[in-house]
Amino acid sequence: MHSNRKSKMAFSGKSLLIIALAMFSLNSCKSPNKTPMQAPVATKKPHELTAHDNTRIDDYYWLNERENPEVIAYLEAENAYTDNVLAHTMQLQQALYDEMLGRIKQTDISVPYKLNGYYYYSRYEEGKEYPIYCRKKGSQDAAEEIMLNGNEMAEGYAYFEIGGWEISADNNLLAYSVDTVSRRQYTIYIKDLSSGEIYPQSIPNTSGNMAWGNDNKTLFYSVKDETLRPYKVMRHNIEMDYEQDVTVFTEDDPTFYAFVFKTKSQAYIMVGTVSTMSAEYSFVDANKPLNDFTMVQARQPDMLYGVDHYKNDFYIRTNLDAQNFRLMKTSVKKPGMDNWKEVIAHRPDVLLEDFEIFSNYLAVSERQKGLVNIRVISWDKKNDYYLDFGEPVYTAYMSTNVDFETKVLRYGYTSLTTPNSVYDYDMATKTRSLLKQQEVLGGYNADDYVSERLYVPSHDGVMVPVSLVYKKGLQKNGKNPVVLYGYGSYGASMDAYFSSARLSLLDRGFVWAIAHIRGGEELGRQWYEDGKLLNKNNTFLDFIACGDYLTKENYTDSEHLFALGGSAGGLLVGAVANMRPDLWKGVIAAVPFVDVVTTMLDETIPLTTGEYDEWGNPNEKEYYDYILSYSPYDNVEAKNYPAMLVTTGLHDSQVQYWEPAKWVAKLRDMKTDDNTLLLKTNMDFGHGGASGRFERLKETALEYAFMMNELGMVK
Repeated sequence: MHSNRKSKMAFSGKSLLIIALAMFSLNSCKSPNKTPMQAPVATKKPHELTAHDNTRIDDYYWLNERENPEVIAYLEAENAYTDNVLAHTMQLQQALYDEMLGRIKQTDISVPYKLNGYYYYSRYEEGKEYPIYCRKKGSQDAAEEIMLNGNEMAEGYAYFEIGGWEISADNNLLAYSVDTVSRRQYTIYIKDLSSGEIYPQSIPNTSGNMAWGNDNKTLFYSVKDETLRPYKVMRHNIEMDYEQDVTVFTEDDPTFYAFVFKTKSQAYIMVGTVSTMSAEYSFVDANKPLNDFTMVQARQPDMLYGVDHYKNDFYIRTNLDAQNFRLMKTSVKKPGMDNWKEVIAHRPDVLLEDFEIFSNYLAVSERQKGLVNIRVISWDKKNDYYLDFGEPVYTAYMSTNVDFETKVLRYGYTSLTTPNSVYDYDMATKTRSLLKQQEVLGGYNADDYVSERLYVPSHDGVMVPVSLVYKKGLQKNGKNPVVLYGYGSYGASMDAYFSSARLSLLDRGFVWAIAHIRGGEELGRQWYEDGKLLNKNNTFLDFIACGDYLTKENYTDSEHLFALGGSAGGLLVGAVANMRPDLWKGVIAAVPFVDVVTTMLDETIPLTTGEYDEWGNPNEKEYYDYILSYSPYDNVEAKNYPAMLVTTGLHDSQVQYWEPAKWVAKLRDMKTDDNTLLLKTNMDFGHGGASGRFERLKETALEYAFMMNELGMVK
């Protein structure tokens, strides 16, 4: 029934062809391009799903059998149909790809950072897809040492990703993780950097998360269960077989996820376990990694906290009696919450997002009125100020800061018109140095574009921020193509950032809009609370309000407005397509979470149990009824829908491929219009799409070409 179910039969190529021909009925083509190919229609196999005395009939439940050749044949038929419908856009797709590729500086290097006597950086080479991870000893003028060459390592794999890496305290051993399937199941390898030798034994089925003890032979890592939940932290001795590894922590609660890290001070190994609304940490001296772990603070319902270390104290960011979080500290010897002392108080209008400790300064990332501010406080209290960024819509973030003793804060900055930039900021002199700005080849001029921030009244009068960017000279004539992007879940804030690929839309007259809807955290923790659980409909109604407002203010109309979202954002656009299909010219749903009830009732599916605090547990009738009221798959009706492009990955571990596949099959059967409906399944990749930096551009080109095709902009 699920992804782990294996087919008991072997099929030949001829059998696959027979199955493919048998399962698809012939429909007249629904594409506006009058392509001769007929849309595939999945066979109906009614399956009853009953809960709380409510029975749903799922005609396409069978599509969740990943190993079933009939399922593969259906997905491939949909792919062939998509390719056929968009065949006349291939020249446009190639032109878009060439444009986007042409803006990228292919030979590029990151800004190095210094750690334990080495400068670390990554770089790309001309024409190569993957990063090369390097370091130099003592000086940036020293000889380069290549630690990992992603291009060589990726040879022979359709998908390749280096998940993470950590260096031992003596700088000699590199632990790194690799995923070659796109299921986020990483294998850990250990490399001797002095000899180049890779240890013969690898550690499978990990989360890719690891930390070295300071003895240079003990490695902690987290492993996954059958639902791909990181549930256990292990201790590995590099001189022994991994099957002899010792379990140091097991998380039995299926709503929690376990992980491990080393503090910035390099003094402690931390084992953490978190759910949506609760957290717990334990620690051990990194110099004594075989000792038992000590609890910081046992988990409490609805209490989140995170920990870092400096000198004799732990610093703790927590929502304890502080919805928008506050900063506390406590002695390492007395870490429990009864001993926590306040460093930065809670403020109802300011969200404390992150902090960075230095020997003389504390740097804090805060969010107010939808924008990130970076605050610097000296420990002697003589300085307390904010950095000035000078733009109305932007994103700022603290970057790699591994040195306690420095007076320099490294931060990143970008906006809808400013390419990503890395700065070093002297916290004593209050001066900044631009170290690197993303180079856009082809003569990009930020002055040619305009960004603005709107505030839109939602259904209940709440004002929702919208960030816009477009080419200067745009006329508000109600006919501009607009892409409205949204997410609105998990408290994830969708900040304004620069995209060189997006210029291909802006230069063709498009407006790019980001709806900062409830369910994110742009306006503080309450903004998130007001868009989750039994408040989830606010997320959808906010997005609809933003779309309506853009038409009312003559940026666009319903014949030029597109909704775009991925993953939980795919749930968003799926829901609004049901609720207001008349508002959109088209919808792009990438890896969309659209079969919400069925997935949240199935505890064997990755992520399900850990997300009850986000969506609600449908085993409880109140949540079952509420989720059922908006679940896109369950609310498909016999009515007109906008043009739709739906994408997924066969190996997706976050949103299983069958959710979008079932959704498209049901839409094909029920919708009453002739608008385009396309499903594109990447048979090699998972949730994040292609792994190579250039391959991703092809996916973007497909989305852009789909929209332009619907607008008659194909040349």
